[in-house]
Amino acid sequence: MDFQPTPEQLDYIGLATKFCQTELEPHAAQWDKMHYFPEDVIKRAGQLGFCSLYTDAQYGGMGLSRLDSVLIFETLARGCTATTAMLTIHNMVTWLVTTYGQADFVQAWAPTLVTGQTLASYCLTEPHAGSDAAALTTLAERCDDGYRLSGSKAFISGAGATDLLVVIARTSADAYVALAVPANTPGVSYGQLEQKMGWLSQPTRTVHFDDVRLPRYHRLAEEGKGFQLAMNALNGGRLNIAACSLGTAQAALEQTQHYVLERQQFKRSLGDFQSVQFKFADMVTELSAARQLLYYAAWKLDHDTPDKAAFCAMAKRYVTDIGFEVCNAALQLHGGYGYLKDYPFERYVRDTRVHQILEGTNEIMRLIIAKYWLQNHRFVG
Repeated sequence: MDFQPTPEQLDYIGLATKFCQTELEPHAAQWDKMHYFPEDVIKRAGQLGFCSLYTDAQYGGMGLSRLDSVLIFETLARGCTATTAMLTIHNMVTWLVTTYGQADFVQAWAPTLVTGQTLASYCLTEPHAGSDAAALTTLAERCDDGYRLSGSKAFISGAGATDLLVVIARTSADAYVALAVPANTPGVSYGQLEQKMGWLSQPTRTVHFDDVRLPRYHRLAEEGKGFQLAMNALNGGRLNIAACSLGTAQAALEQTQHYVLERQQFKRSLGDFQSVQFKFADMVTELSAARQLLYYAAWKLDHDTPDKAAFCAMAKRYVTDIGFEVCNAALQLHGGYGYLKDYPFERYVRDTRVHQILEGTNEIMRLIIAKYWLQNHRFVG
């Protein structure tokens, strides 16, 4: 068992570190303040392959493993959590289109998706179907030339600024379909910009589909396989968002380390106080444990093990909880300064909080984990 990154992985991390330090970190606070969506920066990320990390090379993607991709997302998130999260969503949709799309559609869209010249959103959640994804009501009715799509999707990241929407819809009482919908298709409209706690540098809106007509070749995978496709996508999505938590928390931890060694109180550095040492020790330990679980879950997904979904849920639950806790502890250790927008800690807390909700709430993750282990008598972790 080798825990040392390969030379190739070190190269990827180095490339991501440079991009993080030059393109993300210097601007993240301003983007957050101005609610600015940095499409230009995402496109530059695409030039480096960061918009198609695990998309197959035959379509122009990097063809990396999920573990390689987690390492890159973790590194990028140290600079800007919200922008990196948008990159993860785009990567997921690009992979879905190239993996499950029909040849004509892939040929038309893959070249610009893999480079980030066109951006994509993933539409699963509905106003009355959040954690209960099987309760979707958005309807895709079959017609002679394809599908007629009607319904609404809620909390869609990038909506209104992206070019392609992958939509999971119901075709009958117990069947689902995945459809790729160009954002400029007649009948597609958007709700107001949601006023959120965090992720302020990416837009979030409700998307409405009013009798949207789609050719049959816009379908991803076979009809009836839409829900299975959605769940497959979420396995990777859970790793991706956990990586965003991990990278953000690592940035908070390192900045806190410098602060407690330099900050003087009662003629001593904060790091000399046992209470601070204990808190810092917990932060380091828990974040290290979270990292190993995330990497292990990514390895499970890469090797298509039977328990991959349970491990992706475990990683998402644990890493996003720990990531938020570490960011919150970093804010606390900075005292009043941590609460000011002059410092990044309040933004770290706001941005990582939603990670415990999206891609399946952490309560749902617990149900997935428990169901798998209680139904499998032999522990194979």
